[in-house]
Amino acid sequence: MMAFWPMRARLRLLAAMVIWACAVSAQAATDATLFRLFLKDGSALVSYGEFTRVQDRVVFSMPVGGSPNEPRLQVVWILAASVDWPRTDRYSESARYQHYADTKGDEDFAILNNEVAKVLNDIALSTNRAQALALATRARAALAEWPNQHHGYRQDEVREIVAIIDESIANLRSAGGATNFDVALVASAPAVPLEPVLGMPSQREQLDQVLRLAAMTPNATDRVALLQSALVMVNENGAGLVGTALTATRASIEARIRSDFEIDRKYSRLAQQLTQRATREAGRARITGVEKTMDRLVREDVKLGQRRPEIVESLRASIEASLGDARRLRLLRDQWVLRQALYRDYQRLVGGELLSLVKSQPQLEAIRRLDGPPLGTLQSLRSRLTGGAERLERIEVPEDLRGTHSMLVGAWRFAENAAKGRAEAVSSGNVARAWEASSAAAGALLMLSQAQKGIQDLLELPRLK
Repeated sequence: MMAFWPMRARLRLLAAMVIWACAVSAQAATDATLFRLFLKDGSALVSYGEFTRVQDRVVFSMPVGGSPNEPRLQVVWILAASVDWPRTDRYSESARYQHYADTKGDEDFAILNNEVAKVLNDIALSTNRAQALALATRARAALAEWPNQHHGYRQDEVREIVAIIDESIANLRSAGGATNFDVALVASAPAVPLEPVLGMPSQREQLDQVLRLAAMTPNATDRVALLQSALVMVNENGAGLVGTALTATRASIEARIRSDFEIDRKYSRLAQQLTQRATREAGRARITGVEKTMDRLVREDVKLGQRRPEIVESLRASIEASLGDARRLRLLRDQWVLRQALYRDYQRLVGGELLSLVKSQPQLEAIRRLDGPPLGTLQSLRSRLTGGAERLERIEVPEDLRGTHSMLVGAWRFAENAAKGRAEAVSSGNVARAWEASSAAAGALLMLSQAQKGIQDLLELPRLK
């Protein structure tokens, strides 16, 4: 059996393997990493686990009481622009590295140690120089990449081992007669600038952070939720406060919650009043009235300290929509006044035919139900309806009346077909023809109703729908 490892290299590898065999540290009590979001004002907020950046916000879970091992969490957000990102990123990298080192680092390193030791043993015992070289090359590549995949953990130690393997690879190639060597370069992970990683903040620190975040939060709902969490902490165990400090802090939080509720009540009442007024003024096409409602919104918001920008923005959009409705209705009513004479002339032109068709409704209903009418009445109905559609089609109507007029003409033609079909069914005793007449009568009644509504709408003052 032939070994290809020089004695000096084998001794150095053995020493490195002893270093790798360090004891594995105990698993931390919790798997969650505690991050810090450092703000530009110099303060910091704790994130229990990773935070997430969503557009212009940073969303994270903040501990708000409970025990260190089972903290109570609340999902909160801050503006991304308020974060000192260089410092936050440095701390985050350090926290990830430290958490990995405290939890899985040594365990993963021990696994790597065992795997590489097996490969090195296979190389040392191999009698095939080419096979030994291939094993050494693969081991070298795996070792060089490992720190990049494990937060740069123990990369200096790994680099030393890689250097030893490189020397052995060179010896193996030299022993095989090779004169040119390819060097596989793998970029090392940048050194992690370790910062002191802080643990779970105390109850008092958690309370201070919650109150500070509540003061930063513009949204009233989120702010009240934070204040209520702070109140729970104070009532639960004092949050590190005692005596007058505890009493004063509790009173301050309760006062802030009451203040927010009172402001909410005032803005809610204002929203109801202004929405109703804007809707009412728009329904009367009073553009000035809606504009005055918008002006009142600005004045009342200033009086209330401009404390609810999200409500005001929603109200402004609602009033602007009412203003658009008022302007559109004003235009429709002006048009209606201009064309009212045309509408009344049209009503007079079609009034006789429309009245005749309305009077025919009982007979058409009987045809629809296949229940008559009596033969004499049916003959009279046919005589009364004949030629009516042609007379209506000869009437010249304005463009905006053509839809309603077409509906009236269609109703008349359906009525004629219903009367004619019923007469033919009676004459032949054909039930199928009677059903055809029934369908025509149903169409006539429906279209007559729509035509009547269209004419009525033309004659009435336009309203908001």
